[in-house]
Amino acid sequence: MNGDDYKAFPTRLMIGKSKIPNNQSGVFQVWSPWGYRAGNKITNLYHYHAGYSHKIGMEIVKIPRMEKEEYDRLIEEGYISRIAFQGEKYPYIAPFLYVFDGQFIYFISTKYGKKIEYFRKSPYVSVEVEKYTKDLSCYTFVTMQGYLEEVHDSIEKKLIRQRFIDLIKEKHLSMNILAALGHSPLDPPEAIAKEERSLVWKLTGVKDLVALKNL
Repeated sequence: MNGDDYKAFPTRLMIGKSKIPNNQSGVFQVWSPWGYRAGNKITNLYHYHAGYSHKIGMEIVKIPRMEKEEYDRLIEEGYISRIAFQGEKYPYIAPFLYVFDGQFIYFISTKYGKKIEYFRKSPYVSVEVEKYTKDLSCYTFVTMQGYLEEVHDSIEKKLIRQRFIDLIKEKHLSMNILAALGHSPLDPPEAIAKEERSLVWKLTGVKDLVALKNL
């Protein structure tokens, strides 16, 4: 193909320049961030690549936001989260088991690893909780930006550790999860409360929260 036979086509969503034949009824190829896509006629471009042309005037569909009752329920029903810490150069993301008391989200962390190093340097984090069906026909997620606070009060720590014990039992989680909480899988869940082999963190000071759903 000769580059002289092509002209630039105005786009909104594509990276770089699109090239189409001067004869607009011919076969064309469009370069996009997702690879090469081909169609039979230029009119197909308008329908297949709805957002590429200003002539169509169609906007990107945005995922609806969730109401507070919805994302509170999402957090309450879940127990797996991801925390993004401020790393040296890149964010450091790690999965965490959590419990929610209706006001705060609590985590249990082992006393070793990069997460401890980054937490000591900066407690400001982003936390994500999600829920989706196997075929992704339904999905919801919430992200919260705040900071982690280590819980030192002995009574509060004991109550939170008991919540984790109840969670493991109620959800029938494998005892292998105890290894992520500083214990041996051979230990009974009650060891979480009896021995402080881990830290208890509380997410507080949430300044930004985004909760979206597909339906």
